[in-house]
Amino acid sequence: MLDQTTKPLVEVSDLKMYFPIYSGVLRRHTGNVKAVDGVSFNILEGETLGLVGESGCGKSTVGRALLRLYEPTAGAVVIGGEDIATLDPEALRKKRPSMQMVFQDPQASLNPRMTVAGIISEPLVEHTDWSADRRMERVLELMDAVGLNRRFANRFPHEFSGGQRQRIGIARALALNPKFIVCDEPIAALDVSIQAQVVNLLEDLQERLGLTYLFISHDLSMVRHIADRVAVMYLGRIAELSPRDALFANPLHPYAEALLSAVNEPDPNRARRERIILQGDVPSPANPPKGCNFCTRCPKAFARCHQEKPELIEVQPGRQVACFLYEDNTAVGSTASVEATELNQQGETK
Repeated sequence: MLDQTTKPLVEVSDLKMYFPIYSGVLRRHTGNVKAVDGVSFNILEGETLGLVGESGCGKSTVGRALLRLYEPTAGAVVIGGEDIATLDPEALRKKRPSMQMVFQDPQASLNPRMTVAGIISEPLVEHTDWSADRRMERVLELMDAVGLNRRFANRFPHEFSGGQRQRIGIARALALNPKFIVCDEPIAALDVSIQAQVVNLLEDLQERLGLTYLFISHDLSMVRHIADRVAVMYLGRIAELSPRDALFANPLHPYAEALLSAVNEPDPNRARRERIILQGDVPSPANPPKGCNFCTRCPKAFARCHQEKPELIEVQPGRQVACFLYEDNTAVGSTASVEATELNQQGETK
């Protein structure tokens, strides 16, 4: 486990990412898709923060907004002491080498007309004044680091397997010695047999180079393997942020509980968590519920949940939850509070 006295490298405060909706003949601005709606978290130096949730919850948008591949609508993103959201274009360009991204689909993120050497050296061409020989030397170093044969330097992306293409993408991300890397579902497009190899590579590189990761994924078993802490997102907001082991042993938020109930337990000696099937569909991010984003599907929701949005608060050391069930810290783990809310709910339906 990481030392909790380690200072944060990344500090995100009330990050919002809205995409405008235009309609009608005159294309008037009639609303917003609230892809990310007030997200706050820190990532410590050398830590891996896992970001999980179902498709469409805003995970990838958070990652892209952090690196300002999208212009954030509101909020602060401080990386290495500088607020990325307010940097002018020239200052942002100078900051780029310290923060990089590994994309989800290696086939789509690599230029098919460029060789491996050209792809990996492109950041060096843009951000350094190195000679061609020095750039090539660095390319070969990076190919060694990610487990690619040096003889492949002049081949094109279509000549490689999915796992090899993702290694090329990782090498490109490492070219400028970044401190922070956003891994946007880096194993989602790979065969199951290759996924573990890529995750192990990311772990080895982190240990050797002191990297800090935001690891975005919907594969909870891989997140359990690589992450130090895990943030669970639902409809643009963080529902729970907890240390990995504590979250998987005892999820606090009703959505996190339902999400983790779908994870298969590999150890047959451990009790299998009862499967929780949520009712209804995920609301549209263009028209989220008035209260808690999860209130329309939550089996423990009561009247207040439909009126107010809960804030992400610390309810145990290192554990933050956005749920009214835990506003009183004594309610954490209390079955009495859950039973009371269920009785309250039953009374409202009558």
